[in-house]
Amino acid sequence: MSEEMKKQGNLFVKKASAAEKTGISSWRRKPYEPGQKAPFALSRSKVDMFLKCPRCFYLDARLGIKTPSMPAFTLNSAVDCLLKKEFDIRRANGGAHPLMAAYGIDAVPARHNELEIWRENFKGIRVFHPATNFELFGAIDDLWINPAGEYHIVDYKATSTVKEITLDDQWKRWYKIQAEFYQWLFRARGFKVNDIAYFVFANASKDREAFDGKLEFEVTIVPYEGSDRWVEPTLAKMKDCLESDMPPRPENDCEHCQYIEKAKNV
Repeated sequence: MSEEMKKQGNLFVKKASAAEKTGISSWRRKPYEPGQKAPFALSRSKVDMFLKCPRCFYLDARLGIKTPSMPAFTLNSAVDCLLKKEFDIRRANGGAHPLMAAYGIDAVPARHNELEIWRENFKGIRVFHPATNFELFGAIDDLWINPAGEYHIVDYKATSTVKEITLDDQWKRWYKIQAEFYQWLFRARGFKVNDIAYFVFANASKDREAFDGKLEFEVTIVPYEGSDRWVEPTLAKMKDCLESDMPPRPENDCEHCQYIEKAKNV
């Protein structure tokens, strides 16, 4: 390691310490300490962050420097809430939703005494990973079960588009990663999980003549065959990242990194 790289790493640590003392930075919890004995909790969104930009992940989890927050998508949350209520009616009755039958899905909404915990943000389903000493967690939208006793991960999505609903868009890669990570979490807890996950899309129509105080949605179910083989090697890389005294270099396609780099020259 060059002296310049060491200086850069020390500068990051000093800046983080100063931010903590002055309250300038928003600290979600105690940052990771190399070699720490206590398990370190990481949400599914932090795994996403690492895959998108290891540097931003390092600044967040190791130094406690959060990336700028995004506004809450309250309309999306409303759609999620209503879809959960709709499928919960069928869950209580033990039957399938008509949409499931329409798409030929041989499953019903699953019952489990921990389901509400698994759905709750900041709780979710949790797994301790001994190899990294991480506690991984994530909150699902729904869980369906087939006659073989296998769970299907289900995610609700709200959108508004005139295009055919598919998973082909490049940015929907993160939808797939999300489902695969949830599949890994449930398998790590010992549950039987089918490779097929389902995305329930609520697509708001723009074809009406006027708003009239309401939106009309068309609901589509899109299946996805996932693979969670990437999770274990990714967790090992995340551990190595957090144990390092140097932050990763800026990513060329990370808007946060590029903003900081360009701002330095102003």
